[in-house]
Amino acid sequence: MSYLIPFYFLTIEEEDLEDLRSDIWDDTPISAYLKVGNTIYDIDIAYRGSYTREFRKKSYRIEFVSPRRCSGAREIHLNAEYKDPSLIRNKLSFDFFQDLGVLSPHSQHVNLTRNGSFKGVYLQLESVDEMFLKKRGLPPGPIYYAVNNNANFSLMREGKQKESLLSGYERVFENRSDDQFLHEFIYQINTVPLSDFPDEISKYINVDKYLRWLAGAVCTMNNDGFTHNYALYRNSETGLFEIIPWDYDATWGRKVNGGTMRYNYVPIEGSKDNHLSHLLLQVPEFRKHYRNILEETLETTFTVKHLKNKIVSLHQALRPHVLLDPYKKKAIDIFDGEPEFIFQFIRVRSRYLKRHLGDLD
Repeated sequence: MSYLIPFYFLTIEEEDLEDLRSDIWDDTPISAYLKVGNTIYDIDIAYRGSYTREFRKKSYRIEFVSPRRCSGAREIHLNAEYKDPSLIRNKLSFDFFQDLGVLSPHSQHVNLTRNGSFKGVYLQLESVDEMFLKKRGLPPGPIYYAVNNNANFSLMREGKQKESLLSGYERVFENRSDDQFLHEFIYQINTVPLSDFPDEISKYINVDKYLRWLAGAVCTMNNDGFTHNYALYRNSETGLFEIIPWDYDATWGRKVNGGTMRYNYVPIEGSKDNHLSHLLLQVPEFRKHYRNILEETLETTFTVKHLKNKIVSLHQALRPHVLLDPYKKKAIDIFDGEPEFIFQFIRVRSRYLKRHLGDLD
């Protein structure tokens, strides 16, 4: 099936556009209109991201006001993917996590036109919220975004005690009373003796899903994704937390600035700054399970053979639109080299990880 890239038509009054531009760090949305297909939506729109707000091509957070849902979504994110020369790393990562059995946002490339002017290719990301759960038939439960590196599952950061166990997290769904579950989870991670850790931690988090997420983060080599750029969801039926990836553009061999990241930059255990991963991998049964997940992934999912058709199809579908993208068209030569760049990363990263599987014995 071909990969269709629809056009979205954004209309913002000039006065509102000036307000939006006046302070790029202001999260207060402005009113606008977005045409998707034959439907025109009243929306609230604001810039999104951290350092990415300073780029020429901005990313947006959009909330639908009337009608209140667009294809079942209450809120979407339009990512400029400005520093990713391929424009596909985020989508490739989220699809990869889905193949591993990890909850991941849906993503879809779109063309964005604002006030009649083409602004280029964007990646539409599904918001991780209550609608995310409903679409998957999951029970309601609190969702927390890991918004900075304090979300390292530790009581400490860089040798200093954090002010709160919930430092680094922002609740985006459910009630304040649910914070007790996350508070207790972080507390138990840091206080339970290692001898009791396997039984106790299994009462708080889906260990299998977490280790699958760890394998995905290690394979794609998202150095920023171990202590932030993820979400936590607590399944109200099982009582267990699950981890959800977010912002995976600096992956598959590229840094956040678009430069090359060496294939061995992230070790096979992931970042040492993630305290939960560190403790889980101290437990022989969990370490063995992680090794098995990773070994299977390296033989099946994280291979050029498995990913080649997806990468080539995405690249071919995007290319005509990238040629028109005012922010990307001058770098078309780099764009054209990205499939082979990613293939080569998969080859050398896979070899490196296979060589180090024995470290997990």
